[in-house]
Amino acid sequence: MPKLKDIARACKSKNAGPFEITFDIMFDDLDIFNKVRASGAITPQLIAGLYGVPVTQVQFTEYPPALAYKATIPRRIPSGAIGDTDIYGAQQHAPLLDIDINI
Repeated sequence: MPKLKDIARACKSKNAGPFEITFDIMFDDLDIFNKVRASGAITPQLIAGLYGVPVTQVQFTEYPPALAYKATIPRRIPSGAIGDTDIYGAQQHAPLLDIDINI
């Protein structure tokens, strides 16, 4: 069973303003995207579980024309506030990389 990092073209995170982080998962192969989509592996519930937020706080979009998924969640600590360890939100995608995808 491949991991997401082995089949996605890109998996990244970034700030969506100072109070949210957004995740982008993109594929460059329609067949792979369709298999991932059919597997049901990438869901709002998955994001909520990985990042410890209620599923109601996950804004989730599957965008087939771009072979992509986007999810946005609230930041635990606002960007740049005391205690923030990733001011740009650029390292928050790491938990997604090791998701097993049953394709």
